Amino acid sequence: MPNPDQFKRVSAGQGFIAALDQSGGSTPKALRLYGVEENEYSGEAEMFDLIHQMRSRIIKSPAFNGDKVVGAILFEMTMDRDIDGTPTATYLWNECQVVPFLKVDKGLAEEDGGVQVMKPMPDLDALLDKAVAKGIFGTKMRSVISAANPEGVKAVVAQQFEIGKQILAKGLVPIIEPEVTITIADKAAAEDLLRDAILAELDALAEDQNIMLKLSLPENDNQYKVLVDHPRVVKLVALSGGYSREEANDKLSRNSGMIASFSRALTEGLSAKQSDAEFDDTLAATIDTIYQASIAG
Repeated sequence: MPNPDQFKRVSAGQGFIAALDQSGGSTPKALRLYGVEENEYSGEAEMFDLIHQMRSRIIKSPAFNGDKVVGAILFEMTMDRDIDGTPTATYLWNECQVVPFLKVDKGLAEEDGGVQVMKPMPDLDALLDKAVAKGIFGTKMRSVISAANPEGVKAVVAQQFEIGKQILAKGLVPIIEPEVTITIADKAAAEDLLRDAILAELDALAEDQNIMLKLSLPENDNQYKVLVDHPRVVKLVALSGGYSREEANDKLSRNSGMIASFSRALTEGLSAKQSDAEFDDTLAATIDTIYQASIAG
């Protein structure tokens, strides 16, 4: 069973979830945005050392605490590393009162039918066992929807919930993330299909099967309110999906019951070249704007 204190923190706590789970393919871009160019490191080992330093700096900042941040999503390598000699997930909960989650997917398959399902995860059980041992509360896995194709949307949602049940069986709470690409012309229609497909899967869950959802900010305000209110949904979180932080916050504030789970929008404005005081002030201001948008609805 999930940690009851952490479950209460996620389900009832005020605030948002920080997405600190950039993996191999997205790490160079995350570092560039942080002011670290590719010519400043050599090889993957140095790259991952630098991204862990960035994440550690965020987590150790005074503003990063349970007052406004309820959870943080980690990359596997971040979970496996320490902060000041303490395993990252343990540090998050014990020092920050922030609930730790783990990204578990292995990336996306090629697009088919306007969607990208997740690649196979043959070693998922072993990863979940390791996550449980390290004090992880829940998981996150991402698919992508790029067209309002009914069969494609159903395939994405069916795969997410099938694997979600495997995660639930390990005592973890899955964040199901079928992302709708924000630039597609039929985004609103895709979101109608997505809402209905998720609702059908939720209605089929047992009373002890509780999940979370991470969805793109919708075209129509309160598009997903019926999902927010569903008894099987612990929390519905929003991804920024390419919107600027200002635009993402504005959209989020108009959706009742949704909270943020931003990645790039969280680190926007942070730089490796900033002094600790400048870094902490920038992060504190950012956290406050995302927090305010998360509780506005």
